[in-house]
Amino acid sequence: MAFAKNGGVRLYWREEGAGPPLLLLNSVGCDVTLWNGVVTHLPGFRLVRMDMRGHGQSSSPPGDYTLEQLASDVCAVLDAARIDKAAICGLSLGGMVAMTMALNAPGRVSSIILACTSAQMDPESWDARIQIVCSQGLPAIADTVMARFFSNSFRHNHGPDVDAIRKRFLQLDPMGYAGCCAAIRDMALIEKISAIDKPTLVIVGKEDAATPFEGHGSEIQERIAGATVKVLSAGHIVPIEAPEVLAAAITDFLLGASHG
Repeated sequence: MAFAKNGGVRLYWREEGAGPPLLLLNSVGCDVTLWNGVVTHLPGFRLVRMDMRGHGQSSSPPGDYTLEQLASDVCAVLDAARIDKAAICGLSLGGMVAMTMALNAPGRVSSIILACTSAQMDPESWDARIQIVCSQGLPAIADTVMARFFSNSFRHNHGPDVDAIRKRFLQLDPMGYAGCCAAIRDMALIEKISAIDKPTLVIVGKEDAATPFEGHGSEIQERIAGATVKVLSAGHIVPIEAPEVLAAAITDFLLGASHG
């Protein structure tokens, strides 16, 4: 079991495989197991996964977190893994962190894959979520979160998979979850990301209710020069709904980026 440290924060991470390094970053509300179905379809890469602060086996320090802190945590994990530069694939909050990495630590980033994410969200809705979690706990929002995580058809046909994600969600530290929600609430990326000069792939879930392409992925594509888009038949949590197809999209993009 491997841990990195960033100040007083312990960060759980794991790695597998060999080849060009690829870092996989979770959405808010999920841990490293999110990628279990994807990594088996990514041979030829050195894969690194981590639990963001507030999640899984990483520390949950009190208070609000920022995207800058989460990006600093990523740098600490890369240091612990002795990786100078990696491709970064981030889902939702992970994509926001990937964009922050590309802006704040471009020397550590070779390319970015932004899956079901956004550079701007409604701060009032995230503040309301934080208030509910802090006052009533995670069970108060679990149904709403699962409805936003998955397409209707997947929830109907894959109950055990949804239940497993829900169980892990309810095991999170509510204050750690709220801390990461604050990072989304306070995000200020939309006017900055045009400065990103890394090869960029935007992954879109056709049935994503949380970050639909229009207003989210479309804004990223418009602002990051050369960004390409791949649409998958899935909801928000693509690594669970379409792991093999997602892995193929990642592989095709990274092979092209490395030879472009």
